[in-house]
Amino acid sequence: MTPNSIANLLRLHDEETLRHNIRTDLVDWATEVLSASGQTPSTHHRYLLRSLERVTRGDKKRLMVLMPPGSAKSTYCSVIFPIWWFIQHPRTSIIAASHTAALVEHFSRRIHGLIEEHRLKLGFKLLNNHRAAGHWRTTTGGEYFAAGVRGGIAGRRADLAIIDDPVKSMADAESERQRQYVWDWFNADLTPRLKPDARIILVMTRWHELDLGGQLLAQDEENWDVVRLPAIAEKTDPLGRPPGAPLWPEWESLEALSKKRATVGSHVWSALFQQAPRPRGERHFKVQLCGIVSREQVAGFRPIRTVRAWDLAATRASDDRDPDWTVGLRLTLEEGGRYIVEDIVRVRDNSQQIRETILATARADGHSVIVSLPIDPGQAGKAQAAQLTSALAGYRVYASREQGSKVSRALPVASQIEAGNFLALRSPWLRAFLDELADFPQGSKDDQVDALSRAFLTLSDIPSGSRQVFIPFNIR
Repeated sequence: MTPNSIANLLRLHDEETLRHNIRTDLVDWATEVLSASGQTPSTHHRYLLRSLERVTRGDKKRLMVLMPPGSAKSTYCSVIFPIWWFIQHPRTSIIAASHTAALVEHFSRRIHGLIEEHRLKLGFKLLNNHRAAGHWRTTTGGEYFAAGVRGGIAGRRADLAIIDDPVKSMADAESERQRQYVWDWFNADLTPRLKPDARIILVMTRWHELDLGGQLLAQDEENWDVVRLPAIAEKTDPLGRPPGAPLWPEWESLEALSKKRATVGSHVWSALFQQAPRPRGERHFKVQLCGIVSREQVAGFRPIRTVRAWDLAATRASDDRDPDWTVGLRLTLEEGGRYIVEDIVRVRDNSQQIRETILATARADGHSVIVSLPIDPGQAGKAQAAQLTSALAGYRVYASREQGSKVSRALPVASQIEAGNFLALRSPWLRAFLDELADFPQGSKDDQVDALSRAFLTLSDIPSGSRQVFIPFNIR
């Protein structure tokens, strides 16, 4: 046998191995599809693909995929997966739906391209006279029908329904009428079109606590296999990420996600990016009643006393962590009885750097500003407070343990805001501060709220005009 013959046999063997692998393993199929672009399935994509395999086998008949924008969930669920489904179930039918026909037909055209490119490996192709974007058939008996949520699907039957992004916008999500429309479509239009053993895959970014995903989970959660992957990991992450780790760091870093969170605000962030929508209902802080003032306006006030209160943390931020902040909030009580948030310092660093930040901030504030420090429970907390108090010799220091829950400490401040007695300086830190107040106590962070509560209580506890160090009990 000549070397060329051996090489041809090896090539044929490799090709047959590849055909076998992509027909039996969804991850191998996805890897083959993405190889031309130099990409490969990431950790969360592999987790998703294994869940899709369970649907294909029938281990689960209902799969809900809840992932943030930009996580490639549609590429895997609505483009790569339907082709592999037809390999496993060649004589079945798929109904694919989205908020508009245009979007689902876009997915369909991408499928067309992949089938044409890989037809020899797949073992099927599109029928020449049935290859429209909205409706096509395969040479092995498969059928695909695309429709918008508002489009008709009467007369169609499906072994698999893929619903990808049934909600078009935040405005639609916030509309009770639009939410009811999608819910009625799912129950009255789609569900009756499903065959007895049909599977459903719902792919979406959460928008509202009563969107389609929320209503389905409230009604029948135990029958849904839920893949919920937030942009920034929380506790008990299904991928095993530590809390604060980004979902797809190769694509979007923690720093980029943090900037995005600051831009979109906490309500949108919680829903679209963390897949945990919360109602816009009553909150402890009515932030719309907090007055926003300029630096020139603040200069015209007559302050009675000022405090810089600290809420302490000691973990440095990194590419895979989103720890709590150390926050120093400066609050002034003025002669008219109003409170003014004049400055907020936020850092995430080790204990030595935090100590230096507190000292530098005290020097910048001056000796007239009271420094309020928390004493955490245990000897380590006492020692930290003692060391900081010693380092702040010459300044008025108020050190005390926190009393009561976070909510109970925040209520007196909330009352003053509701009464119209609270102002905040227009500054770069203002948006994040107001967002955290609006989201309290459900928000992922409450460091600024804790610092605000401490500042307010310190101003209430310390007698006006006194210049001594206030340490309510022995911290040594």
